[in-house]
Amino acid sequence: MAQVTVTIDGKAYRMACEEGQESHLTELASQFDRYVGHLKGQFGEIGDLRITVMAGIMVMDEMAEINRRLAAAEAELAGFRDGRDTVLSGVHHREEAMVHAITELAERLNGITRKLTQRQAPQTQA
Repeated sequence: MAQVTVTIDGKAYRMACEEGQESHLTELASQFDRYVGHLKGQFGEIGDLRITVMAGIMVMDEMAEINRRLAAAEAELAGFRDGRDTVLSGVHHREEAMVHAITELAERLNGITRKLTQRQAPQTQA
């Protein structure tokens, strides 16, 4: 496991992470530190633990909003997929109907051609 030292509210914290995740963990800590700094700017020195809890709640609130928006987007995507499937099914049925109609028309034309050929055959022999 790799180790990284992150700074939140001016205090250093040594943390372990998977190899290759060091910069990601550092960026996450930096983002969280911005939340803490924002809250300190609004409320002043109200205690490290309280500021940290408030920052954590802000992050969870944003995450809940993102999850709500993701669920709405997934529902919309599912609706689009259902619509696409309905359209494709309709297209498939129309294609089958067209193939059936063309086949029927071809059979009729072949029947007419046979009748015309049978009528013309005796006339040319006479």
